Amino acid sequence: MSTVLRAEGLTRVFPTPAGEVRAVDGVDLEVGAGELVVLQGRSGAGKTTLLTMLGGLDRPTAGQVELDGRALATLDEHELRAMRSTRVASVFQTFGLLPVLSAAENVEVPLRILRVPRAERERRVAEALAAVDLTEHAAQRPAELSGGQQQRVGIARAIVIRPALLLADEPTGQLDSETGAAIMDLIARLVADTRMAALVATHDPALAERADRVLRLHDGRLGA
Repeated sequence: MSTVLRAEGLTRVFPTPAGEVRAVDGVDLEVGAGELVVLQGRSGAGKTTLLTMLGGLDRPTAGQVELDGRALATLDEHELRAMRSTRVASVFQTFGLLPVLSAAENVEVPLRILRVPRAERERRVAEALAAVDLTEHAAQRPAELSGGQQQRVGIARAIVIRPALLLADEPTGQLDSETGAAIMDLIARLVADTRMAALVATHDPALAERADRVLRLHDGRLGA
């Protein structure tokens, strides 16, 4: 199994009036192609801060992140944006869909930004919607979809760029337990089918059952 994501000594310190806060403290981790890793931890444990650094959205105070063997710290802003838009996909607790666009149009947005030709866009959007079982809902707008369906649209939008890495931050946080379990089953299936690496942050212990591996974050540190 090839390593897609590697972090070494990853640390993020935030200054506050009361002193420094170490939101992430010396984290080492690896995620391989076709591997689904669940990151558990209570609210405030540092999960979101860790994911933003792993996805190249925030620079660490110390340590390094490698994606596809490339150290993010060595990339300039243009290269980093290109890496984020083509190799890293993110799914969040809030669905983040554009209400005036249909499901298909929402999924198409990243491809339009990348200036993918129209015929290729249409083919890849259709494939992504089929992968999340939403082909029949392609023309519906977010308000016409259930919460679970909206999250499926968000996942389709994430995978349409064919990423090497999927980062999901509490993707089932707004869903009931049954729908949340179905979303995690979907993510697990997509990881197996596409061989992308996936790191899913959640405080829900039931979702760990779908993972190949579980990491636990306590006060910014990984532990047993």
